[in-house]
Amino acid sequence: MLPVVTGQADKAARFIALHRRGRPLLMPNPWDAGSARLLASLGFEALATTSSGHAATLGRLDYHVTREDALTNAARIVEATELPVSADLEDCFAAEPDGVAQTVRLAIDAGLAGCSIEDFSGEDQDPIYERSRAAERVAAAAEAAHSGSGRLILTARAENYLHGRPDLADTIARLEAYQEAGADVLYAPGLTAVEDIRHVVESVDRPVNVLAVAGVPPVEELARLGVCRLSVGGAFAFAALGAVVDAATELRERGTYGYAELAATGRRAAQVAFAEKSPA
Repeated sequence: MLPVVTGQADKAARFIALHRRGRPLLMPNPWDAGSARLLASLGFEALATTSSGHAATLGRLDYHVTREDALTNAARIVEATELPVSADLEDCFAAEPDGVAQTVRLAIDAGLAGCSIEDFSGEDQDPIYERSRAAERVAAAAEAAHSGSGRLILTARAENYLHGRPDLADTIARLEAYQEAGADVLYAPGLTAVEDIRHVVESVDRPVNVLAVAGVPPVEELARLGVCRLSVGGAFAFAALGAVVDAATELRERGTYGYAELAATGRRAAQVAFAEKSPA
């Protein structure tokens, strides 16, 4: 196991070293400091924030938080553990390259080891940035991530499959362009088919991240395909909300307390995780 390190640049170096073919980095996505400490206590080696999970803590839907909101939450998660943390920064909260670069510089200041940039435009009629413009934005992010006093591991995301454009050829062309633009890790969330994932991995020379969704092959098979990283997005956050819904429904509709067993499991886990950094 790699040693624990605490400096921003050292965390970035540790983070990229964890991306190994044949042994995917399992990277869960905490939504606040408490969930980060809980996940760290369970033995994970790196964490990533979730934009949708964080938005839910504010009573909002995804893409309804500000850059300041996202970076403040990310900084709290960084502070909560000694693990490398990568942030889901959506489209870097900017359409133009200068704004993208500023977001990445602020991510370094927040102590993050990595961050991601999406090619999702947020426009209903044209939800994905034109390829050359998207690559220009990735290039600006990469320059900011790699040329300052800090060092950030940049993940470039091709969002076709999440926004009604299941075009594998275009997705691969985009990932190749983002690699050329300087991205350290490549990610096409929404891919589930074995052959599609294999084709992506074989088409690029950077570590590939896969999103754990229904239909994705198990970790053992992803390892054989050469995937280097697996993340869960907002799934854990919404699983937690689902448990609250189940518990509340049981209490309101049946008047029983079967949720107490799951609550006891959570309480024991919290006592272990939170004691590690509680004040004396």
